[in-house]
Amino acid sequence: MKKIIFALLLAPLWVAAQDDLLDEIDTLSVQDDYEIAAFKGLKIVNFETTKMVPKRRLYFVVSHRFGSIKPGIEEFFGLDQAVTRLNFIYGITDGINLGISRSSFEKTYESSLKLRLVRQSQNGSPFSIVSFNTILLNGALEKENLPGLTFEHRLSYAMQILISRKMTPKLSLEAIPTFFHDNLVSLDEQDNSQYAIGLGGRYKISNRVSLNADYGVHLNRASNSPFKNPLSVGVDIETGGHVFQLHFTNAQPMNINTFLNQATGDWGKADIYFGFNLLRIF
Repeated sequence: MKKIIFALLLAPLWVAAQDDLLDEIDTLSVQDDYEIAAFKGLKIVNFETTKMVPKRRLYFVVSHRFGSIKPGIEEFFGLDQAVTRLNFIYGITDGINLGISRSSFEKTYESSLKLRLVRQSQNGSPFSIVSFNTILLNGALEKENLPGLTFEHRLSYAMQILISRKMTPKLSLEAIPTFFHDNLVSLDEQDNSQYAIGLGGRYKISNRVSLNADYGVHLNRASNSPFKNPLSVGVDIETGGHVFQLHFTNAQPMNINTFLNQATGDWGKADIYFGFNLLRIF
């Protein structure tokens, strides 16, 4: 089964900038009968959106997640402890995107395939539906600590269905059923195959500013797990054709398997992380 999933996935944040964003001004709600600009960014905060990279465009996304702000000035509010993710996404067509990334969290490498299945339209589907599939490789595992370690143990997989609807010119919502599988888990009670549901949305508070939030519910987390469900809030700010994504979250890692299964922060104790995304389009 693992080999089948691997073969299927192997077949394969930010925000659109400059001309792309200016082409998606929110005052224009439909284009060729299709709803546009449900989300301006490729991510809500942690979860993917149904936005696609246009055909023959290459996006380079730098995502940065600082350490917890809880220690205060001692750790300079998290600035001394950071995780960085570099992500390239290319539009094979307007409905097919390929991505490759590297995160400093567990030295994680990822390849992704994003496919548009259905697009919201005035006279057709009330939803946009996109599939998002990834393969991850953990480069931080060491044979010295895990004598039986094999290459297969380093691999993880994730499959998501992104279902979004632009409810009004200001409000967009999304649901994200998720399956993810880790060949190696840290807890004996934790199943390798895991399930989650993500919920998120965007609310435009002005022509250039929106509030974003998403939350992930892990459906079969081990009872002895110390990890939390990821809750994130952020703001998108458009300036001169660019959008800056700034956010707070209780999950420092940024790949699907890691933020869903390894979120350690606690909003109730101010144990949260500040982060941002930067984009370059080629």
